[in-house]
Amino acid sequence: MFYREEMDDAFRFGDVLRGYILTTPDIEEPILVPSKIHEGYKIEVGLPLFSVVISPCCSIGEKKISLAPLIQVRNSFFDNPYFAEDLTKINRTMNPQEATPPNVWVSLPLEEKQRRLEEGPGYAFLEFFIYERNILFPEYPVHRRQGDIKTRYYMIDFRDIYKINCQKIITPEDSPLNSKCLQLSIDARSDLRDKIVKYYSREPVEDKILED
Repeated sequence: MFYREEMDDAFRFGDVLRGYILTTPDIEEPILVPSKIHEGYKIEVGLPLFSVVISPCCSIGEKKISLAPLIQVRNSFFDNPYFAEDLTKINRTMNPQEATPPNVWVSLPLEEKQRRLEEGPGYAFLEFFIYERNILFPEYPVHRRQGDIKTRYYMIDFRDIYKINCQKIITPEDSPLNSKCLQLSIDARSDLRDKIVKYYSREPVEDKILED
């Protein structure tokens, strides 16, 4: 089960919300001269249909919260039969040969296959977390060479996380609960927590070289 049938009367990590503005600053280059603060930038403003709570439960409050917009999944996910039968498999670790379509795996050089197999199970598409289909989510087309299909899978991209101030968010319990649409099950929330921890805890190659 991906979603809880009965939701808590509180905001929780991984909750699906609606009604929160998304703002994205866009700059040409770093603004190093304070007098030019009004030059060379723009701010994109939008209202996603749904956003996901990224703040840990115990950090929700003081009139601020971190969110990520729910966006449509990539068409290419459906090219891998292992993913196509259940896109939420992308949320968990998998064997190397499961992470690529069979035709791609077959074409890999033997040395590359061996390297991946020695690394063992891991995440594919570490930036993304897939949200299970739900009747609340609008259906949209997925274009494939074999023929278009429709889906209600959505995902978040950890690179899209942003902060928003909201005067009504005081504590997890004292928040605009009428904006809460879905709550993850304990298992699904654990998958989200594990994957985002892995996303942020990766060790840079440069640091590994220095350690060696």
